[in-house]
Amino acid sequence: METTEPMRSSLPPATWAGFLRGFMQAQPLSIGVFVYGIAFGLLARQENLSLLESLAMSFVVYSGSAQLAAVSAMGQGGFVHLDAITSIAAAIILLNARYLLYGAALWPWMGGAPARITLPSLFYLGDGNWILSMRAHAHGERDVLYVLGSGVAAFLPWLLGTWAGSLAGGLLADPKALGVDFLLVGFCAAMGIAMMKARTDWTSAACALAAALAVDRFAPGGWTIVAAGLVGGIVTFARFRAS
Repeated sequence: METTEPMRSSLPPATWAGFLRGFMQAQPLSIGVFVYGIAFGLLARQENLSLLESLAMSFVVYSGSAQLAAVSAMGQGGFVHLDAITSIAAAIILLNARYLLYGAALWPWMGGAPARITLPSLFYLGDGNWILSMRAHAHGERDVLYVLGSGVAAFLPWLLGTWAGSLAGGLLADPKALGVDFLLVGFCAAMGIAMMKARTDWTSAACALAAALAVDRFAPGGWTIVAAGLVGGIVTFARFRAS
């Protein structure tokens, strides 16, 4: 994607070499993303989304947490009841609000790049490749196409995992009878535990769980995710300000 026109000195470099560096260095992320995609594909199939619909959602939305929240609410009448639609929208906004911070962190690096580079890079941006890109930048990486390359490296296994999960869900007569439906719960639990870096992190997790359980008694469905996200974020912010 190296530009044919001469770049002004104020523009950051954008070369295929940078793209390939990002793509290759992000390969270790592909296994986890692939498994995550399988979990989403299985859940989507259980909620009666076809293989094509599941792939289209992963291709257009490309947000694992938001897709899982939306599909879970669909199984409870998300396209019938207005309150379920509202909960889906609120959950997606809250779950993806972190990308505002991701974009702000990338601005000093990518702010001078043209929109034809920054927009695709931000579309394919995920948690893993953002961390990888910021670490690479801290070690001297300056090619802006590194971000796009690492994002594409995670996007492809996400689609492949969605395809595999949806296909497997369609072949299994009753995924719940074989315990396959527990894959999503187990995977999310493993991710949550892996993200716990300090003993104080369990405080935020416990408060989020308590909020979800309380809301579930009165408004089950997508609102439990909204409540857990809000309370967990508020508690974490309060702890950060107090430290």
